[in-house]
Amino acid sequence: MVTYDLTPRIAPLLDRHLVFPLLEFLQERQLYPDEQILKSKIELLNKTNMVDYAMDIHKSLYHTEDVPQDMIDRRAEVVARLKALEEAAAPLVAFLQNPNAVQELRADKNYNLQMLNERYQIGPDQIEALYQYAKFQFECGNYSGAADYLFQYRGLCTNSERSLSALWGKLAAEILMQNWDIAVEELNRLKEIIDSKSFSSPLNQVQSRIWLMHWSLFIFFNHENGRTQIIDLFNQDKYLNAIQTSAPHLLRYLATAFIVNKRRRPQFKDFIKVIQQEEYSYNDPITEFLASVYVNYDFDGAQKKMRECEEVILNDPFLGKRVEEGNFSTVPLRDEFLENARLFIFETYCRIHQRIDMGVLAEKLNLNYEEAERWMVNLIRGSKLDAKIDSKSGTVIMEPNNPNVYEQLIDHTKLLSGRTYKLVSQLLEHAQGQAAR
Repeated sequence: MVTYDLTPRIAPLLDRHLVFPLLEFLQERQLYPDEQILKSKIELLNKTNMVDYAMDIHKSLYHTEDVPQDMIDRRAEVVARLKALEEAAAPLVAFLQNPNAVQELRADKNYNLQMLNERYQIGPDQIEALYQYAKFQFECGNYSGAADYLFQYRGLCTNSERSLSALWGKLAAEILMQNWDIAVEELNRLKEIIDSKSFSSPLNQVQSRIWLMHWSLFIFFNHENGRTQIIDLFNQDKYLNAIQTSAPHLLRYLATAFIVNKRRRPQFKDFIKVIQQEEYSYNDPITEFLASVYVNYDFDGAQKKMRECEEVILNDPFLGKRVEEGNFSTVPLRDEFLENARLFIFETYCRIHQRIDMGVLAEKLNLNYEEAERWMVNLIRGSKLDAKIDSKSGTVIMEPNNPNVYEQLIDHTKLLSGRTYKLVSQLLEHAQGQAAR
């Protein structure tokens, strides 16, 4: 299953703090040697201010109570720097902690800056100190404090680039605290800025969308409505084109969302064409399962792929996490996936066969004859299949469904448009690379 682990592809597109939950999951699943995971954690921690955590991991890795002198020196530096930043930001922090003073703030940032300067002697230096203090708190692992200060900073900041950076930091902090409702709000704010902002290059905008989609995986597979929201985001033309151009591995998560979300079937047809189009740039058991069912009509192969899908889901940090008590769903995603995957197989099987023997169907479903008949009735009603059950002959009779020539023309035009966009993006990327040299 290490072959299908996407962590090496995903980690470079995350804040390093967001990588820790992935490593924790991989360590729990024992996909890699424990020593390898611990070394990876220390490597990440060396670039943060979480020195105490790094010391603890060093002790576990090398089975000792001693730590290197450079870690001890680093800890002293962090404590000293934290104290200095705390003092620099103290006037503004004191103001923000005073409810009566905060009431003087208005929606007009320019008014607020003038008022703070005239009444409280708080100027640009103190506001910048608040940003640096919030960032340092985040690097120390104090995500709650960082989120609060970054929120307050954005209310005072007039620099759009710095405000955007603060928003990314706040989103990361909310994800790490598992505040999923707030994280969704911050995600939507970031999306609005990315989609409307004027970037120096179209590729920079594409890269921002790719980062946003990777960060969103934490939210979408934890939030109550996440499996619908991931389709709303990833399936938008601009985001889907970004996936096809630079991050085709994200198709795994969009495919999973489509499979477990029955209400999104109208968009599913176009997505299958994307799976087919990208099969040479990315595939895994989940995308191969969909290709087996909807492209190759290989139902025996699809059933075999289901077993591989189960393993992929169990060992994926976003799909295979344990269901915690009080979570929105008491049914593991794996179980929902397998249940709906079976429906996909038999719905498609029913659509391409004119006559289906109920006994064969019952055997495939591992049901008795009456249960299979009831299951088939519900399937016909739910999927709006043009079919009827002949109880005398014990068969299901399917009516032919001839494709509309105009729909085929539209589908081919959409496919050509997607390929053209991808080709132009690749040419732009190549041209920029040549110019950089």
